[in-house]
Amino acid sequence: MKALCWEGVGRLAVRDVPEPTVRAEGDIVVRVRASSVCGSDLHLVNGFLPAMREGDILGHEFMGEVVETGPGVRRTRVGDRVVVGSVVACGGCWYCRTEQYSLCDNSNPQPVFTEKLWGHAAAGIIGYSHAAGGYSGSHAEYVRVPFGDVGAFRVPDGVPDDSVVFASDAMPTGWMAADLCGLKGGEVVAVWGAGGVGQMAARAAQLLGAERVIVIDRLPERLDAAAHRLGVETIDYARTDVLEALRELTAGRGPDACIDAVGMEAHDVGPVHAYDRSKQAARLTTDRPTAVRQAIMACRKGGTVSIVGVYAGLVDKFPLGAAMNKALVLRMGQMHAQRYIPMLLDRLAAGEIDPGYLATHPLPLEQGVRGYELFQQKREGCLRTVLHPAAA
Repeated sequence: MKALCWEGVGRLAVRDVPEPTVRAEGDIVVRVRASSVCGSDLHLVNGFLPAMREGDILGHEFMGEVVETGPGVRRTRVGDRVVVGSVVACGGCWYCRTEQYSLCDNSNPQPVFTEKLWGHAAAGIIGYSHAAGGYSGSHAEYVRVPFGDVGAFRVPDGVPDDSVVFASDAMPTGWMAADLCGLKGGEVVAVWGAGGVGQMAARAAQLLGAERVIVIDRLPERLDAAAHRLGVETIDYARTDVLEALRELTAGRGPDACIDAVGMEAHDVGPVHAYDRSKQAARLTTDRPTAVRQAIMACRKGGTVSIVGVYAGLVDKFPLGAAMNKALVLRMGQMHAQRYIPMLLDRLAAGEIDPGYLATHPLPLEQGVRGYELFQQKREGCLRTVLHPAAA
């Protein structure tokens, strides 16, 4: 079969690779119909997560049709159109039983790397390096899904592939970002990043009762989409001092909750960004914490900072003093896909959320390298590239 593979830092290629097969009784094999390029994939492409090997198949946000099931699969059937959560979870460990699926004890078969880096191993993630289990990704014609009854969900009739694909990752990540804010109604929420996750976090905050949502980015197409599709306020950080603007918009108090939907390759303007880039390039630090720094400094006293942008290791100039002395609540994590996806599918079917506008560049799998270039270089107004293996 064809698959889009990592060839080395900054290099991708479409290769012929063996088709996946059922290896364990709970496995399913899915014929991929749509697989989106996610911002966190770029961390792998750019070499900031060092557990990649030549030939690894990329991609973790996908949907498709079940073509094979293991003997232990009970809920999922051949022929089902399903969306698959990118986080792999066993469904039976203590963390899964308490719906903390991204902390699953049993789904990462290669835990040594993250045990040493973080103290404990988190769950496996499809297509997200050998640190996350070494699972082959979804930018391929077929993909093996472990614990298929736990991670694959039937798609409601009438919901298009290029909408439901985002229920695999961007939607549950965005929803969890807003959920972590503990919204009770009437709050002001600021979201750093107007990519797919940031847009979905903004929509989730609205549905969870926020009175105002303010989205921060610099790309006109992203800010326009947030303003016109979601009706939120926007700040262009390349033209405006973000902290000053947020103070003005909140009568000096600051947002009640701040969401970092950017992560380790955050962009900014000015000398601090140059400092972060140089230290990251020299591998003196692993992550650029621009967004989370600003979120902590902007958030009102006693507010909440929610972090769902991916971070890998160590950051520099972290404003711990501000977080402590302002009595901020910091909540963060990889999303618990299996907790949120069923509810999100219901909301998709009801029309409460429609992420299909994010799929600005649907392409056949054979053009996957170009799709990544468009997405990474932010050309042609690309919000998300969605690859279709079955397309001509």
